[in-house]
Amino acid sequence: MTSLLDAAHDLAPTLTARADEIDAGRELPVDLVKELKAAGFFRMFVPRSHGGAETGPRDGIAVLERLARADAATGWTVMIGSESPMLLALLPRERFDALYADSPDVVVAGGFNAQGTAEPVDDGHRVSGRWNFCSGARHADLLFGNCVVTDGGTPVIGDNGVPVMRAALLPGAEVIDTWRVLGLRGTGSDDIAVTEARCPDTFDIFTGTACVPGGLYNAPLVHCVLHMAAVAVGTAQGAIDDVVALATGGKQRLYAKASLVDSPVFQVHLGRAEASVRAARALLAQVADEFWADPAAWHPSSPKASATLSWITETCVAAVDTCYRAGGGGAARDSSSLQRRFRDAHTMSQHAGSAEGWLGTGGVSLLGAGAGLAY
Repeated sequence: MTSLLDAAHDLAPTLTARADEIDAGRELPVDLVKELKAAGFFRMFVPRSHGGAETGPRDGIAVLERLARADAATGWTVMIGSESPMLLALLPRERFDALYADSPDVVVAGGFNAQGTAEPVDDGHRVSGRWNFCSGARHADLLFGNCVVTDGGTPVIGDNGVPVMRAALLPGAEVIDTWRVLGLRGTGSDDIAVTEARCPDTFDIFTGTACVPGGLYNAPLVHCVLHMAAVAVGTAQGAIDDVVALATGGKQRLYAKASLVDSPVFQVHLGRAEASVRAARALLAQVADEFWADPAAWHPSSPKASATLSWITETCVAAVDTCYRAGGGGAARDSSSLQRRFRDAHTMSQHAGSAEGWLGTGGVSLLGAGAGLAY
Protein backbone atom coordinates (compact mmCIF):
# COMPACT_ATOMS: atom_id res chain seq x y z
CA MET A 1 0.00 0.00 0.00
CA THR A 2 2.91 2.34 0.65
CA SER A 3 3.54 2.56 -3.08
CA LEU A 4 -0.07 3.58 -3.69
CA LEU A 5 -0.01 6.23 -0.97
CA ASP A 6 3.34 7.44 -2.26
CA ALA A 7 1.86 7.61 -5.74
CA ALA A 8 -1.04 9.68 -4.41
CA HIS A 9 1.40 12.07 -2.72
CA ASP A 10 3.48 12.33 -5.89
CA LEU A 11 0.45 13.00 -8.07
CA ALA A 12 -1.14 15.52 -5.68
CA PRO A 13 0.63 18.63 -7.05
CA THR A 14 -0.51 17.74 -10.57
CA LEU A 15 -4.09 17.25 -9.42
CA THR A 16 -4.09 20.57 -7.59
CA ALA A 17 -2.63 22.35 -10.61
CA ARG A 18 -5.24 20.79 -12.91
CA ALA A 19 -8.21 21.18 -10.57
CA ASP A 20 -9.69 24.11 -12.50
CA GLU A 21 -9.29 22.19 -15.76
CA ILE A 22 -11.01 19.13 -14.25
CA ASP A 23 -13.80 21.30 -12.89
CA ALA A 24 -14.37 23.06 -16.22
CA GLY A 25 -14.22 19.85 -18.24
CA ARG A 26 -16.89 18.22 -16.06
CA GLU A 27 -15.00 14.91 -16.16
CA LEU A 28 -11.46 13.68 -15.67
CA PRO A 29 -9.23 14.31 -18.69
CA VAL A 30 -8.41 11.16 -20.70
CA ASP A 31 -4.68 11.44 -20.05
CA LEU A 32 -5.27 11.77 -16.31
CA VAL A 33 -7.46 8.65 -16.27
CA LYS A 34 -4.62 6.78 -17.97
CA GLU A 35 -2.18 8.09 -15.39
CA LEU A 36 -4.43 7.06 -12.51
CA LYS A 37 -4.78 3.58 -13.99
CA ALA A 38 -1.05 3.26 -14.52
CA ALA A 39 -0.44 4.21 -10.89
CA GLY A 40 -2.71 1.35 -9.80
CA PHE A 41 -5.52 3.29 -8.12
CA PHE A 42 -8.34 1.59 -10.00
CA ARG A 43 -7.01 -1.88 -9.14
CA MET A 44 -6.52 -0.94 -5.49
CA PHE A 45 -9.20 -3.34 -4.21
CA VAL A 46 -8.95 -6.03 -6.91
CA PRO A 47 -7.88 -9.44 -5.54
CA ARG A 48 -4.19 -10.25 -5.82
CA SER A 49 -5.24 -13.44 -7.62
CA HIS A 50 -6.58 -11.21 -10.40
CA GLY A 51 -3.67 -8.78 -10.61
CA GLY A 52 -4.77 -6.23 -8.02
CA ALA A 53 -3.35 -4.88 -4.77
CA GLU A 54 -6.18 -6.18 -2.49
CA THR A 55 -5.73 -3.12 -0.29
CA GLY A 56 -7.40 -3.18 3.12
CA PRO A 57 -9.89 -0.53 4.31
CA ARG A 58 -7.52 1.65 6.36
CA ASP A 59 -4.93 1.85 3.60
CA GLY A 60 -7.54 2.44 0.90
CA ILE A 61 -9.05 5.23 2.97
CA ALA A 62 -5.65 6.91 3.29
CA VAL A 63 -5.13 6.83 -0.48
CA LEU A 64 -8.59 8.22 -1.24
CA GLU A 65 -8.21 10.96 1.36
CA ARG A 66 -4.90 12.03 -0.15
CA LEU A 67 -6.31 12.22 -3.66
CA ALA A 68 -9.36 14.19 -2.48
CA ARG A 69 -7.14 16.54 -0.51
CA ALA A 70 -5.57 17.51 -3.84
CA ASP A 71 -8.81 17.48 -5.83
CA ALA A 72 -12.19 16.24 -4.58
CA ALA A 73 -13.49 15.29 -8.03
CA THR A 74 -10.49 13.06 -8.66
CA GLY A 75 -10.79 11.46 -5.23
CA TRP A 76 -14.49 10.82 -5.79
CA THR A 77 -14.04 9.38 -9.27
CA VAL A 78 -11.21 7.09 -8.19
CA MET A 79 -13.35 6.01 -5.24
CA ILE A 80 -16.17 4.94 -7.55
CA GLY A 81 -13.92 3.19 -10.04
CA SER A 82 -11.82 1.42 -7.41
CA GLU A 83 -14.93 -0.13 -5.86
CA SER A 84 -15.63 -2.06 -9.07
CA PRO A 85 -14.48 -5.45 -7.73
CA MET A 86 -16.80 -5.16 -4.72
CA LEU A 87 -19.75 -4.96 -7.14
CA LEU A 88 -18.50 -7.44 -9.73
CA ALA A 89 -17.84 -9.97 -6.96
CA LEU A 90 -21.63 -10.21 -6.61
CA LEU A 91 -21.71 -11.96 -10.00
CA PRO A 92 -21.03 -15.71 -10.37
CA ARG A 93 -17.34 -16.56 -9.95
CA GLU A 94 -16.84 -17.67 -13.55
CA ARG A 95 -18.18 -14.34 -14.79
CA PHE A 96 -15.99 -12.41 -12.34
CA ASP A 97 -12.94 -14.33 -13.53
CA ALA A 98 -13.81 -13.67 -17.18
CA LEU A 99 -14.18 -9.93 -16.63
CA TYR A 100 -10.72 -9.72 -15.04
CA ALA A 101 -9.03 -12.16 -17.40
CA ASP A 102 -7.36 -9.49 -19.53
CA SER A 103 -6.68 -6.69 -17.04
CA PRO A 104 -7.13 -5.77 -13.36
CA ASP A 105 -8.09 -2.23 -14.40
CA VAL A 106 -11.79 -2.87 -14.98
CA VAL A 107 -13.79 0.27 -14.16
CA VAL A 108 -17.53 0.09 -13.47
CA ALA A 109 -19.94 3.01 -13.16
CA GLY A 110 -23.69 3.14 -12.77
CA GLY A 111 -26.76 3.96 -10.75
CA PHE A 112 -27.68 2.47 -7.38
CA ASN A 113 -31.18 3.93 -7.42
CA ALA A 114 -33.67 1.48 -8.93
CA GLN A 115 -34.60 3.65 -11.91
CA GLY A 116 -35.06 0.79 -14.35
CA THR A 117 -37.13 -2.34 -14.81
CA ALA A 118 -35.80 -5.85 -15.39
CA GLU A 119 -38.18 -8.44 -16.87
CA PRO A 120 -36.84 -12.03 -16.71
CA VAL A 121 -36.30 -13.67 -20.12
CA ASP A 122 -34.57 -16.86 -21.22
CA ASP A 123 -31.11 -15.29 -21.49
CA GLY A 124 -31.26 -13.05 -18.43
CA HIS A 125 -33.38 -9.92 -18.16
CA ARG A 126 -34.88 -7.40 -20.54
CA VAL A 127 -33.97 -4.02 -19.10
CA SER A 128 -35.17 -0.48 -19.71
CA GLY A 129 -34.37 2.60 -17.66
CA ARG A 130 -32.48 5.80 -17.16
CA TRP A 131 -30.15 6.28 -14.23
CA ASN A 132 -28.60 9.50 -12.94
CA PHE A 133 -25.47 10.32 -10.92
CA CYS A 134 -23.29 7.75 -12.72
CA SER A 135 -19.85 9.06 -11.77
CA GLY A 136 -17.12 8.27 -14.26
CA ALA A 137 -19.56 6.94 -16.84
CA ARG A 138 -17.61 8.14 -19.87
CA HIS A 139 -14.37 6.36 -18.99
CA ALA A 140 -15.98 3.22 -17.50
CA ASP A 141 -15.49 -0.19 -19.10
CA LEU A 142 -18.85 -1.43 -17.82
CA LEU A 143 -22.08 0.35 -16.89
CA PHE A 144 -24.79 -0.94 -14.59
CA GLY A 145 -28.23 0.16 -13.49
CA ASN A 146 -30.26 -1.01 -10.52
CA CYS A 147 -33.75 -2.19 -11.47
CA VAL A 148 -37.07 -3.31 -10.07
CA VAL A 149 -37.72 -6.86 -11.21
CA THR A 150 -41.06 -7.20 -13.00
CA ASP A 151 -43.32 -10.05 -14.04
CA GLY A 152 -45.43 -9.13 -17.03
CA GLY A 153 -44.67 -5.49 -16.31
CA THR A 154 -45.78 -5.68 -12.66
CA PRO A 155 -43.17 -5.25 -9.90
CA VAL A 156 -42.31 -8.45 -8.06
CA ILE A 157 -42.72 -8.03 -4.30
CA GLY A 158 -40.33 -9.90 -2.01
CA ASP A 159 -41.03 -11.60 1.29
CA ASN A 160 -40.08 -8.38 3.08
CA GLY A 161 -42.91 -6.51 1.36
CA VAL A 162 -40.72 -4.36 -0.90
CA PRO A 163 -40.01 -4.74 -4.62
CA VAL A 164 -37.29 -7.19 -5.62
CA MET A 165 -34.27 -5.40 -7.14
CA ARG A 166 -31.46 -6.56 -9.42
CA ALA A 167 -28.63 -4.50 -10.86
CA ALA A 168 -27.85 -5.27 -14.49
CA LEU A 169 -24.68 -4.80 -16.51
CA LEU A 170 -25.91 -2.75 -19.45
CA PRO A 171 -24.55 -3.53 -22.92
CA GLY A 172 -24.71 -0.58 -25.27
CA ALA A 173 -25.89 1.93 -22.69
CA GLU A 174 -26.11 5.55 -23.81
CA VAL A 175 -24.28 8.18 -21.73
CA ILE A 176 -26.35 11.38 -21.64
CA ASP A 177 -24.64 14.72 -20.98
CA THR A 178 -26.51 16.03 -17.93
CA TRP A 179 -23.79 16.81 -15.36
CA ARG A 180 -24.14 20.56 -14.81
CA VAL A 181 -24.08 21.04 -11.06
CA LEU A 182 -22.78 23.05 -8.11
CA GLY A 183 -19.77 20.96 -7.15
CA LEU A 184 -17.85 17.76 -7.86
CA ARG A 185 -18.17 18.93 -11.44
CA GLY A 186 -15.17 16.94 -12.60
CA THR A 187 -16.71 13.57 -11.73
CA GLY A 188 -18.62 13.25 -15.00
CA SER A 189 -21.68 11.94 -13.16
CA ASP A 190 -23.90 11.85 -16.24
CA ASP A 191 -27.09 9.89 -16.85
CA ILE A 192 -27.05 6.52 -18.59
CA ALA A 193 -29.96 4.83 -20.36
CA VAL A 194 -31.03 1.67 -22.20
CA THR A 195 -34.28 0.57 -23.82
CA GLU A 196 -35.26 -3.09 -24.05
CA ALA A 197 -31.65 -4.22 -23.58
CA ARG A 198 -30.90 -7.92 -23.15
CA CYS A 199 -28.79 -8.22 -20.01
CA PRO A 200 -27.44 -11.66 -19.08
CA ASP A 201 -25.50 -10.40 -16.05
CA THR A 202 -27.39 -9.22 -12.96
CA PHE A 203 -26.56 -9.02 -9.27
CA ASP A 204 -28.04 -7.91 -5.95
CA ILE A 205 -26.29 -4.76 -4.70
CA PHE A 206 -27.89 -4.68 -1.27
CA THR A 207 -28.07 -8.29 -0.08
CA GLY A 208 -25.98 -10.27 -2.58
CA THR A 209 -23.23 -12.70 -1.55
CA ALA A 210 -19.73 -12.24 -2.92
CA CYS A 211 -18.19 -14.99 -5.04
CA VAL A 212 -14.71 -13.93 -3.88
CA PRO A 213 -13.62 -14.91 -0.37
CA GLY A 214 -12.41 -12.36 2.14
CA GLY A 215 -13.79 -9.42 4.05
CA LEU A 216 -12.82 -6.96 1.32
CA TYR A 217 -15.77 -8.20 -0.75
CA ASN A 218 -18.28 -8.50 2.05
CA ALA A 219 -20.88 -5.74 2.51
CA PRO A 220 -19.94 -3.51 -0.46
CA LEU A 221 -22.21 -0.75 0.84
CA VAL A 222 -20.14 -0.51 4.01
CA HIS A 223 -16.98 -0.12 1.95
CA CYS A 224 -18.72 2.55 -0.12
CA VAL A 225 -19.71 4.47 3.00
CA LEU A 226 -16.18 4.37 4.41
CA HIS A 227 -14.73 5.54 1.11
CA MET A 228 -17.17 8.42 0.75
CA ALA A 229 -16.21 9.55 4.24
CA ALA A 230 -12.54 9.46 3.23
CA VAL A 231 -13.24 11.80 0.32
CA ALA A 232 -15.10 14.17 2.67
CA VAL A 233 -12.15 14.22 5.09
CA GLY A 234 -9.70 14.84 2.27
CA THR A 235 -11.78 17.70 0.91
CA ALA A 236 -11.94 19.37 4.32
CA GLN A 237 -8.21 18.91 4.90
CA GLY A 238 -7.60 20.51 1.52
CA ALA A 239 -9.65 23.53 2.54
CA ILE A 240 -7.60 23.88 5.73
CA ASP A 241 -4.41 23.67 3.67
CA ASP A 242 -5.74 26.42 1.41
CA VAL A 243 -6.75 28.82 4.15
CA VAL A 244 -3.49 28.32 6.05
CA ALA A 245 -1.60 29.17 2.87
CA LEU A 246 -3.81 32.22 2.43
CA ALA A 247 -3.27 33.40 6.00
CA THR A 248 0.48 32.85 6.04
CA GLY A 249 0.67 34.64 2.70
CA GLY A 250 -0.40 37.90 4.37
CA LYS A 251 -4.18 37.90 3.82
CA GLN A 252 -5.95 40.74 5.66
CA ARG A 253 -9.68 41.16 5.21
CA LEU A 254 -11.08 44.58 4.43
CA TYR A 255 -11.73 46.65 7.57
CA ALA A 256 -9.95 44.07 9.75
CA LYS A 257 -7.46 45.48 12.28
CA ALA A 258 -5.09 42.55 11.89
CA SER A 259 -4.08 40.07 9.23
CA LEU A 260 -5.64 36.63 9.38
CA VAL A 261 -2.50 35.07 10.77
CA ASP A 262 -2.58 37.52 13.72
CA SER A 263 -6.34 37.42 14.29
CA PRO A 264 -7.31 35.64 17.56
CA VAL A 265 -10.81 35.00 16.20
CA PHE A 266 -9.43 33.35 13.08
CA GLN A 267 -6.97 31.33 15.14
CA VAL A 268 -9.81 29.94 17.26
CA HIS A 269 -11.95 29.12 14.24
CA LEU A 270 -9.05 27.49 12.42
CA GLY A 271 -8.09 25.45 15.47
CA ARG A 272 -11.66 24.25 15.89
CA ALA A 273 -11.98 23.33 12.21
CA GLU A 274 -8.68 21.44 12.18
CA ALA A 275 -9.58 19.55 15.37
CA SER A 276 -12.93 18.63 13.84
CA VAL A 277 -11.26 17.18 10.76
CA ARG A 278 -8.83 15.21 12.93
CA ALA A 279 -11.80 13.87 14.90
CA ALA A 280 -13.56 12.85 11.69
CA ARG A 281 -10.43 11.08 10.47
CA ALA A 282 -10.02 9.27 13.79
CA LEU A 283 -13.65 8.13 13.86
CA LEU A 284 -13.39 6.86 10.30
CA ALA A 285 -10.26 4.89 11.18
CA GLN A 286 -11.95 3.41 14.25
CA VAL A 287 -15.04 2.28 12.35
CA ALA A 288 -12.90 0.86 9.53
CA ASP A 289 -10.90 -1.15 12.07
CA GLU A 290 -14.06 -2.44 13.74
CA PHE A 291 -15.43 -3.52 10.38
CA TRP A 292 -12.18 -5.15 9.29
CA ALA A 293 -11.95 -7.13 12.55
CA ASP A 294 -15.12 -9.07 11.62
CA PRO A 295 -16.59 -8.06 8.23
CA ALA A 296 -19.04 -10.96 8.14
CA ALA A 297 -20.79 -9.62 11.25
CA TRP A 298 -21.72 -6.34 9.60
CA HIS A 299 -25.11 -5.84 7.99
CA PRO A 300 -24.83 -4.66 4.34
CA SER A 301 -26.51 -1.41 5.38
CA SER A 302 -24.88 -1.08 8.80
CA PRO A 303 -26.47 1.75 10.80
CA LYS A 304 -23.12 2.45 12.46
CA ALA A 305 -21.39 2.93 9.11
CA SER A 306 -24.21 5.05 7.70
CA ALA A 307 -24.41 7.26 10.79
CA THR A 308 -20.62 7.63 10.69
CA LEU A 309 -20.71 8.91 7.10
CA SER A 310 -23.51 11.35 7.93
CA TRP A 311 -21.64 12.79 10.91
CA ILE A 312 -18.29 12.97 9.11
CA THR A 313 -19.83 14.71 6.13
CA GLU A 314 -21.64 17.20 8.36
CA THR A 315 -18.45 17.87 10.34
CA CYS A 316 -16.28 18.27 7.26
CA VAL A 317 -18.75 20.62 5.57
CA ALA A 318 -18.70 22.81 8.68
CA ALA A 319 -14.89 22.89 8.59
CA VAL A 320 -14.90 23.84 4.90
CA ASP A 321 -17.46 26.58 5.62
CA THR A 322 -15.14 28.02 8.27
CA CYS A 323 -12.27 28.14 5.79
CA TYR A 324 -14.44 29.66 3.08
CA ARG A 325 -15.72 32.43 5.35
CA ALA A 326 -12.21 33.27 6.45
CA GLY A 327 -11.20 33.71 2.82
CA GLY A 328 -13.32 36.83 2.49
CA GLY A 329 -14.57 38.21 -0.81
CA GLY A 330 -11.76 36.61 -2.79
CA ALA A 331 -13.01 33.16 -1.85
CA ALA A 332 -16.19 33.80 -3.84
CA ARG A 333 -14.26 34.01 -7.12
CA ASP A 334 -14.34 31.10 -9.55
CA SER A 335 -10.53 31.15 -9.46
CA SER A 336 -10.50 30.44 -5.72
CA SER A 337 -9.66 26.92 -4.56
CA LEU A 338 -11.68 27.64 -1.42
CA GLN A 339 -14.74 28.30 -3.56
CA ARG A 340 -14.28 24.96 -5.29
CA ARG A 341 -13.81 23.16 -1.96
CA PHE A 342 -16.99 24.84 -0.70
CA ARG A 343 -18.96 23.69 -3.75
CA ASP A 344 -17.53 20.17 -3.63
CA ALA A 345 -18.23 19.68 0.08
CA HIS A 346 -21.80 20.91 -0.15
CA THR A 347 -22.46 18.70 -3.15
CA MET A 348 -21.22 15.70 -1.17
CA SER A 349 -23.64 16.60 1.59
CA GLN A 350 -26.53 16.22 -0.87
CA HIS A 351 -25.69 12.57 -1.56
CA ALA A 352 -28.34 10.13 -0.34
CA GLY A 353 -25.72 8.19 1.59
CA SER A 354 -24.75 11.28 3.59
CA ALA A 355 -28.27 12.33 4.57
CA GLU A 356 -28.90 13.47 8.14
CA GLY A 357 -31.56 10.79 8.52
CA TRP A 358 -28.89 8.09 8.82
CA LEU A 359 -27.96 9.56 12.19
CA GLY A 360 -31.48 8.67 13.25
CA THR A 361 -30.98 5.13 11.98
CA GLY A 362 -27.90 4.89 14.14
CA GLY A 363 -29.87 6.17 17.10
CA VAL A 364 -32.70 3.71 16.51
CA SER A 365 -30.22 0.83 16.40
CA LEU A 366 -29.03 1.80 19.87
CA LEU A 367 -32.60 1.41 21.05
CA GLY A 368 -32.74 -2.18 19.84
CA ALA A 369 -34.39 -1.84 16.43
CA GLY A 370 -33.07 -3.75 13.41
CA ALA A 371 -31.01 -2.32 10.57
CA GLY A 372 -32.64 -1.29 7.33
CA LEU A 373 -31.97 0.20 3.94
CA ALA A 374 -33.91 3.37 4.62
CA TYR A 375 -34.35 5.99 7.31
